[in-house]
Amino acid sequence: MADSSAPRPARTAFPTLTDQLYQLASGAVTADDLVRRSLHAISASQPTLNAFRVVLAEQALAEAAEADRRRAAGDQRPLLGIPIAVKDDVDIAGVPTRFGTAGTVRPADADAEVVRRLRAAGAVIVGKTNTCELGQWPFTSGPAFGHTRNPWSREHTPGGSSGGSAAAVAAGLVTAAIGSDGAGSVRIPAAWCHLVGIKPQRGRISTSPLAEAFNGITVNGVLARTVTDAALVLDAASGNAAGDRHRPAPVRVSEYVARAPGPLRIGLSTKFPFTGFHATLHPDIRAALHTVSGHLEELGHTVRPADPDYTVGMSWNFLSRSTSGLLDWAERLGYGVDFDKRTKANLRMGRLLSEHVLRKARAKEAAAQRRIGWVFNICDVVLAPTTAQPPPRVHDFDELGGLATDRTMIKACPVTWPWNLLGWPSINVPAGFTADGLPIGVQLMGPAESEPLLISLAAELEAVSGWVARQPKVWWDTPQMSQAAKAPTDDGPSGDPLELRETA
Repeated sequence: MADSSAPRPARTAFPTLTDQLYQLASGAVTADDLVRRSLHAISASQPTLNAFRVVLAEQALAEAAEADRRRAAGDQRPLLGIPIAVKDDVDIAGVPTRFGTAGTVRPADADAEVVRRLRAAGAVIVGKTNTCELGQWPFTSGPAFGHTRNPWSREHTPGGSSGGSAAAVAAGLVTAAIGSDGAGSVRIPAAWCHLVGIKPQRGRISTSPLAEAFNGITVNGVLARTVTDAALVLDAASGNAAGDRHRPAPVRVSEYVARAPGPLRIGLSTKFPFTGFHATLHPDIRAALHTVSGHLEELGHTVRPADPDYTVGMSWNFLSRSTSGLLDWAERLGYGVDFDKRTKANLRMGRLLSEHVLRKARAKEAAAQRRIGWVFNICDVVLAPTTAQPPPRVHDFDELGGLATDRTMIKACPVTWPWNLLGWPSINVPAGFTADGLPIGVQLMGPAESEPLLISLAAELEAVSGWVARQPKVWWDTPQMSQAAKAPTDDGPSGDPLELRETA
Protein backbone atom coordinates (compact mmCIF):
# COMPACT_ATOMS: atom_id res chain seq x y z
CA MET A 1 0.00 0.00 0.00
CA ALA A 2 1.61 3.24 -1.15
CA ASP A 3 -0.03 5.72 1.21
CA SER A 4 2.60 8.42 0.76
CA SER A 5 1.24 9.49 -2.62
CA ALA A 6 -2.27 10.17 -1.27
CA PRO A 7 -3.63 13.70 -1.69
CA ARG A 8 -2.52 16.08 1.02
CA PRO A 9 -5.13 17.46 3.42
CA ALA A 10 -6.75 20.71 2.37
CA ARG A 11 -5.80 23.85 4.29
CA THR A 12 -9.09 24.04 6.16
CA ALA A 13 -10.21 20.83 7.79
CA PHE A 14 -13.81 19.82 7.26
CA PRO A 15 -15.63 19.73 10.60
CA THR A 16 -16.98 16.46 11.88
CA LEU A 17 -20.51 16.12 13.17
CA THR A 18 -19.09 15.99 16.70
CA ASP A 19 -17.22 19.25 16.02
CA GLN A 20 -20.48 20.86 14.98
CA LEU A 21 -22.26 19.66 18.11
CA TYR A 22 -19.53 21.19 20.29
CA GLN A 23 -19.72 24.46 18.34
CA LEU A 24 -23.49 24.61 18.73
CA ALA A 25 -23.32 23.82 22.44
CA SER A 26 -20.71 26.53 23.05
CA GLY A 27 -22.59 29.14 21.06
CA ALA A 28 -19.74 29.51 18.57
CA VAL A 29 -22.18 28.84 15.71
CA THR A 30 -25.92 28.62 15.21
CA ALA A 31 -27.90 26.02 13.29
CA ASP A 32 -28.61 28.76 10.76
CA ASP A 33 -24.84 29.23 10.29
CA LEU A 34 -24.26 25.51 9.74
CA VAL A 35 -27.16 25.09 7.33
CA ARG A 36 -26.22 28.15 5.30
CA ARG A 37 -22.64 26.90 5.03
CA SER A 38 -23.89 23.50 3.90
CA LEU A 39 -26.27 24.99 1.33
CA HIS A 40 -23.51 27.27 0.01
CA ALA A 41 -21.10 24.35 -0.33
CA ILE A 42 -23.73 22.25 -2.11
CA SER A 43 -24.51 25.08 -4.53
CA ALA A 44 -20.83 25.73 -5.27
CA SER A 45 -20.07 22.05 -5.83
CA GLN A 46 -23.16 21.01 -7.75
CA PRO A 47 -22.01 21.92 -11.30
CA THR A 48 -18.90 19.74 -10.91
CA LEU A 49 -19.29 17.24 -8.06
CA ASN A 50 -23.05 16.77 -8.66
CA ALA A 51 -23.85 15.01 -5.38
CA PHE A 52 -27.47 16.15 -4.97
CA ARG A 53 -30.68 15.48 -6.86
CA VAL A 54 -32.81 17.83 -4.74
CA VAL A 55 -31.77 20.64 -2.39
CA LEU A 56 -34.39 21.71 0.15
CA ALA A 57 -32.97 25.16 0.81
CA GLU A 58 -36.10 27.01 1.95
CA GLN A 59 -37.30 24.17 4.16
CA ALA A 60 -33.83 23.59 5.64
CA LEU A 61 -33.44 27.25 6.62
CA ALA A 62 -36.83 27.19 8.30
CA GLU A 63 -35.87 24.04 10.21
CA ALA A 64 -32.55 25.66 11.22
CA ALA A 65 -34.35 28.68 12.63
CA GLU A 66 -36.62 26.37 14.63
CA ALA A 67 -33.58 24.43 15.88
CA ASP A 68 -32.00 27.66 17.13
CA ARG A 69 -35.20 28.58 18.94
CA ARG A 70 -35.35 25.14 20.54
CA ARG A 71 -31.71 25.25 21.63
CA ALA A 72 -32.19 28.69 23.17
CA ALA A 73 -35.11 27.23 25.14
CA GLY A 74 -32.93 24.43 26.51
CA ASP A 75 -33.77 21.64 24.07
CA GLN A 76 -30.97 19.04 23.98
CA ARG A 77 -31.98 16.72 21.16
CA PRO A 78 -28.94 14.72 20.00
CA LEU A 79 -28.67 16.15 16.47
CA LEU A 80 -30.36 19.51 17.02
CA GLY A 81 -29.37 21.84 14.16
CA ILE A 82 -27.05 19.42 12.33
CA PRO A 83 -27.37 19.39 8.49
CA ILE A 84 -27.91 15.85 7.17
CA ALA A 85 -28.49 14.50 3.65
CA VAL A 86 -30.54 11.46 2.66
CA LYS A 87 -30.35 9.26 -0.42
CA ASP A 88 -33.04 9.65 -3.07
CA ASP A 89 -34.66 6.30 -2.28
CA VAL A 90 -35.98 7.77 0.99
CA ASP A 91 -39.35 9.52 1.09
CA ILE A 92 -39.59 13.18 2.08
CA ALA A 93 -43.13 14.54 2.18
CA GLY A 94 -43.96 16.63 -0.88
CA VAL A 95 -40.84 15.59 -2.82
CA PRO A 96 -40.69 12.87 -5.51
CA THR A 97 -38.65 9.80 -4.58
CA ARG A 98 -37.06 9.26 -7.97
CA PHE A 99 -34.41 6.69 -6.96
CA GLY A 100 -32.10 7.66 -9.79
CA THR A 101 -34.73 7.49 -12.54
CA ALA A 102 -35.71 9.92 -15.27
CA GLY A 103 -39.32 10.89 -15.79
CA THR A 104 -42.31 11.96 -13.75
CA VAL A 105 -42.74 10.64 -10.21
CA ARG A 106 -45.47 11.88 -7.92
CA PRO A 107 -44.41 13.51 -4.63
CA ALA A 108 -44.30 11.37 -1.50
CA ASP A 109 -47.27 11.68 0.82
CA ALA A 110 -45.24 11.55 4.05
CA ASP A 111 -41.74 11.35 5.43
CA ALA A 112 -40.17 7.89 5.61
CA GLU A 113 -39.68 6.63 9.16
CA VAL A 114 -35.93 7.24 8.99
CA VAL A 115 -36.53 10.90 8.05
CA ARG A 116 -39.13 11.27 10.79
CA ARG A 117 -36.68 9.94 13.37
CA LEU A 118 -33.82 12.14 12.18
CA ARG A 119 -36.06 15.19 12.39
CA ALA A 120 -37.27 14.12 15.83
CA ALA A 121 -33.59 14.07 16.86
CA GLY A 122 -33.26 17.65 15.60
CA ALA A 123 -31.42 17.04 12.33
CA VAL A 124 -32.01 19.41 9.42
CA ILE A 125 -32.49 17.59 6.10
CA VAL A 126 -30.78 19.73 3.46
CA GLY A 127 -31.50 17.55 0.45
CA LYS A 128 -31.59 14.22 -1.34
CA THR A 129 -28.46 12.74 -2.89
CA ASN A 130 -27.92 11.13 -6.26
CA THR A 131 -28.02 7.38 -6.80
CA CYS A 132 -27.88 5.12 -9.80
CA GLU A 133 -31.16 3.82 -11.17
CA LEU A 134 -32.94 1.73 -8.50
CA GLY A 135 -29.64 1.27 -6.67
CA GLN A 136 -28.43 -1.52 -8.93
CA TRP A 137 -24.78 -0.65 -9.59
CA PRO A 138 -21.58 0.50 -7.84
CA PHE A 139 -21.50 3.83 -9.66
CA THR A 140 -23.64 6.96 -9.46
CA SER A 141 -24.56 8.04 -12.95
CA GLY A 142 -27.66 8.21 -15.10
CA PRO A 143 -29.40 10.11 -17.90
CA ALA A 144 -31.58 11.91 -15.36
CA PHE A 145 -28.73 13.71 -13.60
CA GLY A 146 -25.37 12.95 -15.27
CA HIS A 147 -22.33 11.75 -13.32
CA THR A 148 -21.59 12.21 -9.66
CA ARG A 149 -17.83 12.45 -9.15
CA ASN A 150 -15.44 11.33 -6.45
CA PRO A 151 -14.07 14.18 -4.28
CA TRP A 152 -10.68 12.43 -4.23
CA SER A 153 -10.50 12.34 -8.04
CA ARG A 154 -12.80 14.09 -10.48
CA GLU A 155 -12.06 11.39 -13.05
CA HIS A 156 -13.42 8.57 -10.87
CA THR A 157 -16.79 7.47 -9.54
CA PRO A 158 -17.54 7.73 -5.83
CA GLY A 159 -19.13 4.32 -6.12
CA GLY A 160 -22.75 3.42 -5.66
CA SER A 161 -25.42 3.16 -5.24
CA SER A 162 -25.14 5.62 -2.32
CA GLY A 163 -22.51 7.58 -4.22
CA GLY A 164 -24.18 10.96 -3.84
CA SER A 165 -24.31 10.55 -0.07
CA ALA A 166 -20.66 9.45 0.02
CA ALA A 167 -19.52 12.32 -2.19
CA ALA A 168 -21.44 14.84 -0.08
CA VAL A 169 -19.77 13.65 3.13
CA ALA A 170 -16.29 13.24 1.69
CA ALA A 171 -16.45 16.77 0.22
CA GLY A 172 -17.59 18.27 3.53
CA LEU A 173 -20.98 19.37 2.20
CA VAL A 174 -22.56 17.58 5.17
CA THR A 175 -20.95 15.68 8.04
CA ALA A 176 -23.14 12.60 7.66
CA ALA A 177 -25.68 11.14 5.28
CA ILE A 178 -28.13 8.28 5.00
CA GLY A 179 -27.55 5.68 2.31
CA SER A 180 -28.97 2.26 1.62
CA ASP A 181 -27.10 -1.00 1.19
CA GLY A 182 -28.50 -3.92 -0.81
CA ALA A 183 -25.24 -5.43 -2.05
CA GLY A 184 -22.65 -3.08 -0.58
CA SER A 185 -24.20 0.23 -1.60
CA VAL A 186 -23.10 1.98 1.62
CA ARG A 187 -19.83 0.13 2.15
CA ILE A 188 -18.54 0.36 -1.44
CA PRO A 189 -18.80 4.17 -1.78
CA ALA A 190 -17.50 4.50 1.78
CA ALA A 191 -14.41 2.50 0.75
CA TRP A 192 -13.90 4.56 -2.39
CA CYS A 193 -14.42 7.91 -0.61
CA HIS A 194 -12.38 7.31 2.59
CA LEU A 195 -15.40 7.12 4.91
CA VAL A 196 -16.94 5.04 7.62
CA GLY A 197 -19.94 3.22 6.17
CA ILE A 198 -22.25 1.23 8.42
CA LYS A 199 -24.54 -1.44 7.01
CA PRO A 200 -26.53 -2.28 10.16
CA GLN A 201 -28.52 -5.34 11.10
CA ARG A 202 -31.58 -5.82 8.91
CA GLY A 203 -34.40 -3.80 10.44
CA ARG A 204 -32.15 -1.66 12.67
CA ILE A 205 -33.25 1.39 10.67
CA SER A 206 -36.80 1.12 9.44
CA THR A 207 -37.45 0.92 5.70
CA SER A 208 -41.05 2.10 6.23
CA PRO A 209 -43.21 2.83 4.27
CA LEU A 210 -41.84 -0.45 2.88
CA ALA A 211 -42.21 -3.43 5.21
CA GLU A 212 -38.80 -4.48 3.88
CA ALA A 213 -36.74 -3.46 0.85
CA PHE A 214 -35.75 -5.78 -2.00
CA ASN A 215 -37.04 -8.86 -0.23
CA GLY A 216 -35.01 -8.13 2.87
CA ILE A 217 -31.54 -7.68 1.36
CA THR A 218 -31.53 -3.85 1.44
CA VAL A 219 -31.16 -1.85 4.64
CA ASN A 220 -30.73 1.83 5.40
CA GLY A 221 -27.26 2.77 6.67
CA VAL A 222 -24.99 5.68 7.54
CA LEU A 223 -21.94 7.36 5.99
CA ALA A 224 -19.69 9.68 8.01
CA ARG A 225 -16.02 10.54 8.44
CA THR A 226 -15.65 9.16 11.97
CA VAL A 227 -17.01 6.19 13.86
CA THR A 228 -18.47 8.46 16.55
CA ASP A 229 -20.37 10.52 13.99
CA ALA A 230 -21.71 7.44 12.25
CA ALA A 231 -22.78 5.89 15.56
CA LEU A 232 -24.59 9.05 16.68
CA VAL A 233 -26.58 9.18 13.43
CA LEU A 234 -27.27 5.45 13.55
CA ASP A 235 -28.72 5.84 17.05
CA ALA A 236 -30.91 8.73 15.96
CA ALA A 237 -32.13 6.94 12.83
CA SER A 238 -32.74 3.52 14.43
CA GLY A 239 -36.12 2.16 15.37
CA ASN A 240 -39.18 0.61 13.85
CA ALA A 241 -42.59 1.59 12.56
CA ALA A 242 -45.84 -0.29 12.36
CA GLY A 243 -45.66 -2.88 9.59
CA ASP A 244 -41.88 -3.39 9.67
CA ARG A 245 -41.10 -7.03 8.94
CA HIS A 246 -37.76 -7.06 10.81
CA ARG A 247 -37.36 -5.78 14.40
CA PRO A 248 -33.99 -6.37 16.05
CA ALA A 249 -33.61 -5.69 19.76
CA PRO A 250 -32.92 -1.95 20.38
CA VAL A 251 -29.37 -0.89 21.23
CA ARG A 252 -27.55 2.46 21.59
CA VAL A 253 -24.42 1.85 19.56
CA SER A 254 -22.78 5.20 20.38
CA GLU A 255 -22.24 3.94 23.95
CA TYR A 256 -19.72 1.43 22.57
CA VAL A 257 -17.44 3.87 20.75
CA ALA A 258 -15.29 4.45 23.84
CA ARG A 259 -15.48 0.86 25.11
CA ALA A 260 -12.54 -1.41 24.37
CA PRO A 261 -13.87 -4.66 22.90
CA GLY A 262 -11.26 -6.76 24.71
CA PRO A 263 -8.93 -9.17 22.91
CA LEU A 264 -10.72 -10.57 19.89
CA ARG A 265 -10.15 -13.36 17.39
CA ILE A 266 -10.13 -11.76 13.95
CA GLY A 267 -10.63 -13.93 10.88
CA LEU A 268 -8.72 -12.61 7.86
CA SER A 269 -10.63 -13.48 4.68
CA THR A 270 -9.68 -12.92 1.06
CA LYS A 271 -12.06 -15.50 -0.40
CA PHE A 272 -14.65 -14.19 -2.85
CA PRO A 273 -18.08 -15.83 -3.11
CA PHE A 274 -18.93 -17.48 -6.43
CA THR A 275 -20.43 -14.96 -8.88
CA GLY A 276 -19.82 -16.40 -12.35
CA PHE A 277 -17.17 -13.79 -13.20
CA HIS A 278 -13.57 -14.05 -12.04
CA ALA A 279 -12.35 -11.30 -9.72
CA THR A 280 -8.83 -10.65 -8.45
CA LEU A 281 -7.71 -8.60 -5.46
CA HIS A 282 -5.75 -5.46 -6.36
CA PRO A 283 -2.26 -5.64 -4.82
CA ASP A 284 -2.64 -2.27 -3.06
CA ILE A 285 -5.89 -3.45 -1.48
CA ARG A 286 -4.25 -6.69 -0.39
CA ALA A 287 -1.43 -4.68 1.18
CA ALA A 288 -3.92 -2.39 2.90
CA LEU A 289 -5.77 -5.40 4.30
CA HIS A 290 -2.56 -6.71 5.84
CA THR A 291 -1.70 -3.26 7.19
CA VAL A 292 -5.04 -3.17 9.02
CA SER A 293 -4.38 -6.71 10.22
CA GLY A 294 -1.12 -5.46 11.70
CA HIS A 295 -2.94 -2.63 13.48
CA LEU A 296 -5.35 -5.14 14.98
CA GLU A 297 -2.48 -7.25 16.28
CA GLU A 298 -0.87 -4.14 17.78
CA LEU A 299 -4.17 -3.53 19.60
CA GLY A 300 -3.92 -6.96 21.19
CA HIS A 301 -6.18 -8.96 18.89
CA THR A 302 -5.30 -12.29 17.30
CA VAL A 303 -5.55 -12.45 13.50
CA ARG A 304 -5.68 -15.73 11.61
CA PRO A 305 -6.97 -16.80 8.18
CA ALA A 306 -10.68 -17.68 8.25
CA ASP A 307 -13.00 -17.69 5.24
CA PRO A 308 -16.78 -17.86 5.51
CA ASP A 309 -18.31 -20.90 3.79
CA TYR A 310 -19.74 -19.31 0.66
CA THR A 311 -21.49 -21.69 -1.77
CA VAL A 312 -22.46 -21.53 -5.43
CA GLY A 313 -26.21 -21.39 -4.82
CA MET A 314 -26.03 -18.15 -2.84
CA SER A 315 -25.62 -16.03 -5.95
CA TRP A 316 -28.88 -17.31 -7.45
CA ASN A 317 -30.67 -16.66 -4.16
CA PHE A 318 -29.35 -13.13 -4.14
CA LEU A 319 -30.20 -12.54 -7.80
CA SER A 320 -33.80 -13.63 -7.31
CA ARG A 321 -34.32 -11.38 -4.30
CA SER A 322 -32.65 -8.34 -5.86
CA THR A 323 -34.21 -8.45 -9.32
CA SER A 324 -37.70 -9.30 -8.10
CA GLY A 325 -37.36 -6.39 -5.68
CA LEU A 326 -37.03 -4.11 -8.70
CA LEU A 327 -40.63 -4.94 -9.56
CA ASP A 328 -41.83 -3.43 -6.28
CA TRP A 329 -39.97 -0.21 -7.00
CA ALA A 330 -41.18 -0.02 -10.59
CA GLU A 331 -44.73 -0.24 -9.26
CA ARG A 332 -44.05 2.48 -6.68
CA LEU A 333 -42.63 4.84 -9.29
CA GLY A 334 -45.56 4.47 -11.67
CA TYR A 335 -45.77 4.74 -15.43
CA GLY A 336 -44.06 8.10 -15.91
CA VAL A 337 -40.53 6.70 -15.68
CA ASP A 338 -38.25 5.87 -18.61
CA PHE A 339 -35.95 3.07 -17.45
CA ASP A 340 -32.41 2.34 -18.61
CA LYS A 341 -32.19 -0.63 -20.97
CA ARG A 342 -30.23 -2.55 -18.31
CA THR A 343 -33.01 -1.95 -15.80
CA LYS A 344 -35.58 -3.25 -18.27
CA ALA A 345 -33.56 -6.43 -18.70
CA ASN A 346 -33.28 -6.85 -14.93
CA LEU A 347 -37.01 -6.31 -14.54
CA ARG A 348 -37.61 -9.12 -17.00
CA MET A 349 -35.26 -11.32 -14.99
CA GLY A 350 -37.10 -10.34 -11.82
CA ARG A 351 -40.45 -11.39 -13.26
CA LEU A 352 -39.03 -14.77 -14.18
CA LEU A 353 -37.26 -15.42 -10.88
CA SER A 354 -40.06 -14.08 -8.71
CA GLU A 355 -42.29 -16.82 -10.07
CA HIS A 356 -39.86 -19.72 -9.85
CA VAL A 357 -36.99 -19.02 -7.47
CA LEU A 358 -37.82 -16.32 -4.92
CA ARG A 359 -39.78 -18.42 -2.43
CA LYS A 360 -37.12 -21.14 -2.41
CA ALA A 361 -34.40 -18.51 -2.04
CA ARG A 362 -35.98 -17.04 1.06
CA ALA A 363 -36.51 -20.49 2.52
CA LYS A 364 -32.75 -21.13 2.29
CA GLU A 365 -31.73 -18.07 4.30
CA ALA A 366 -31.65 -19.82 7.69
CA ALA A 367 -29.44 -22.58 6.31
CA ALA A 368 -27.07 -20.00 4.82
CA GLN A 369 -26.89 -18.21 8.16
CA ARG A 370 -25.99 -21.45 9.94
CA ARG A 371 -23.39 -22.44 7.35
CA ILE A 372 -21.68 -19.06 7.09
CA GLY A 373 -22.18 -18.31 10.77
CA TRP A 374 -20.01 -21.32 11.63
CA VAL A 375 -16.98 -19.10 11.06
CA PHE A 376 -17.85 -17.29 14.30
CA ASN A 377 -16.97 -20.44 16.21
CA ILE A 378 -13.34 -19.75 15.39
CA CYS A 379 -13.37 -15.95 15.25
CA ASP A 380 -15.36 -13.04 16.63
CA VAL A 381 -15.15 -10.74 13.60
CA VAL A 382 -14.21 -11.29 9.95
CA LEU A 383 -11.86 -8.78 8.31
CA ALA A 384 -12.16 -8.69 4.51
CA PRO A 385 -11.65 -6.30 1.60
CA THR A 386 -14.67 -4.14 0.84
CA THR A 387 -13.88 -4.09 -2.88
CA ALA A 388 -11.49 -6.03 -5.07
CA GLN A 389 -10.46 -2.97 -7.08
CA PRO A 390 -10.09 0.79 -6.51
CA PRO A 391 -12.80 3.14 -7.82
CA PRO A 392 -13.35 2.88 -11.60
CA ARG A 393 -13.24 5.91 -13.83
CA VAL A 394 -16.47 7.81 -14.03
CA HIS A 395 -17.11 6.80 -17.66
CA ASP A 396 -16.25 3.09 -17.33
CA PHE A 397 -19.91 2.01 -17.20
CA ASP A 398 -21.21 4.38 -19.89
CA GLU A 399 -23.05 2.68 -22.72
CA LEU A 400 -22.30 -0.83 -21.48
CA GLY A 401 -24.88 -3.54 -22.00
CA GLY A 402 -26.30 -5.52 -19.12
CA LEU A 403 -23.84 -8.42 -19.22
CA ALA A 404 -20.80 -6.14 -19.61
CA THR A 405 -22.04 -3.99 -16.72
CA ASP A 406 -22.45 -7.05 -14.51
CA ARG A 407 -18.99 -8.33 -15.43
CA THR A 408 -17.31 -4.98 -14.73
CA MET A 409 -19.27 -4.51 -11.51
CA ILE A 410 -18.53 -7.97 -10.11
CA LYS A 411 -14.82 -7.78 -10.93
CA ALA A 412 -14.64 -4.58 -8.88
CA CYS A 413 -17.11 -5.46 -6.09
CA PRO A 414 -17.48 -9.22 -5.55
CA VAL A 415 -17.49 -9.54 -1.78
CA THR A 416 -20.06 -7.33 0.01
CA TRP A 417 -23.38 -8.90 -1.05
CA PRO A 418 -23.42 -12.10 1.09
CA TRP A 419 -23.93 -10.09 4.30
CA ASN A 420 -27.02 -8.54 2.69
CA LEU A 421 -28.38 -12.00 2.03
CA LEU A 422 -27.78 -12.90 5.68
CA GLY A 423 -29.06 -9.61 7.09
CA TRP A 424 -26.05 -9.15 9.39
CA PRO A 425 -24.06 -5.97 10.12
CA SER A 426 -20.82 -4.91 8.46
CA ILE A 427 -18.77 -1.71 8.65
CA ASN A 428 -16.36 -0.28 6.09
CA VAL A 429 -13.39 1.58 7.54
CA PRO A 430 -10.80 3.60 5.60
CA ALA A 431 -7.58 1.67 5.01
CA GLY A 432 -5.31 4.05 3.12
CA PHE A 433 -4.76 4.79 -0.55
CA THR A 434 -3.47 3.20 -3.72
CA ALA A 435 -0.23 4.29 -5.33
CA ASP A 436 -2.40 6.59 -7.47
CA GLY A 437 -3.94 8.25 -4.41
CA LEU A 438 -7.36 6.55 -4.59
CA PRO A 439 -9.05 5.52 -1.33
CA ILE A 440 -9.11 1.92 -0.11
CA GLY A 441 -11.48 0.41 2.46
CA VAL A 442 -11.79 -2.84 4.37
CA GLN A 443 -14.85 -4.24 6.09
CA LEU A 444 -15.44 -5.64 9.55
CA MET A 445 -18.16 -8.31 9.34
CA GLY A 446 -20.02 -9.68 12.32
CA PRO A 447 -22.80 -12.12 13.24
CA ALA A 448 -26.40 -11.10 13.90
CA GLU A 449 -26.89 -7.87 15.86
CA SER A 450 -23.16 -7.32 16.40
CA GLU A 451 -23.07 -3.57 15.69
CA PRO A 452 -21.79 -2.73 19.22
CA LEU A 453 -18.80 -5.03 18.78
CA LEU A 454 -18.03 -3.80 15.27
CA ILE A 455 -18.31 -0.14 16.26
CA SER A 456 -16.04 -0.65 19.27
CA LEU A 457 -13.44 -2.35 17.07
CA ALA A 458 -13.74 0.26 14.30
CA ALA A 459 -13.20 3.03 16.87
CA GLU A 460 -9.97 1.34 17.99
CA LEU A 461 -8.75 1.24 14.40
CA GLU A 462 -9.62 4.89 13.91
CA ALA A 463 -7.59 5.83 16.98
CA VAL A 464 -4.42 4.16 15.69
CA SER A 465 -4.78 5.00 11.99
CA GLY A 466 -5.77 8.67 12.15
CA TRP A 467 -7.79 8.45 8.95
CA VAL A 468 -9.99 11.45 9.82
CA ALA A 469 -7.01 13.79 9.30
CA ARG A 470 -6.90 12.91 5.59
CA GLN A 471 -9.28 14.72 3.28
CA PRO A 472 -9.30 15.51 -0.42
CA LYS A 473 -7.93 18.69 -1.90
CA VAL A 474 -10.89 20.90 -2.82
CA TRP A 475 -11.44 21.17 -6.57
CA TRP A 476 -15.22 20.97 -6.88
CA ASP A 477 -16.08 24.61 -6.13
CA THR A 478 -14.05 25.86 -9.09
CA PRO A 479 -15.12 25.84 -12.76
CA GLN A 480 -11.90 24.29 -14.11
CA MET A 481 -12.61 20.81 -15.45
CA SER A 482 -11.38 18.67 -18.30
CA GLN A 483 -13.13 18.97 -21.64
CA ALA A 484 -14.54 15.46 -21.16
CA ALA A 485 -16.05 16.52 -17.86
CA LYS A 486 -17.81 19.45 -19.56
CA ALA A 487 -19.74 17.20 -21.93
CA PRO A 488 -23.54 17.57 -21.77
CA THR A 489 -23.88 13.87 -20.94
CA ASP A 490 -21.98 14.56 -17.69
CA ASP A 491 -23.89 17.59 -16.54
CA GLY A 492 -27.31 16.40 -17.63
CA PRO A 493 -30.20 18.26 -16.01
CA SER A 494 -28.49 18.26 -12.59
CA GLY A 495 -28.15 22.02 -12.74
CA ASP A 496 -31.86 22.54 -13.31
CA PRO A 497 -32.78 25.34 -10.87
CA LEU A 498 -36.18 23.75 -10.26
CA GLU A 499 -34.41 20.71 -8.85
CA LEU A 500 -32.12 22.78 -6.67
CA ARG A 501 -34.92 24.94 -5.27
CA GLU A 502 -37.54 22.24 -4.83
CA THR A 503 -39.08 22.27 -1.36
CA ALA A 504 -41.69 20.22 0.42
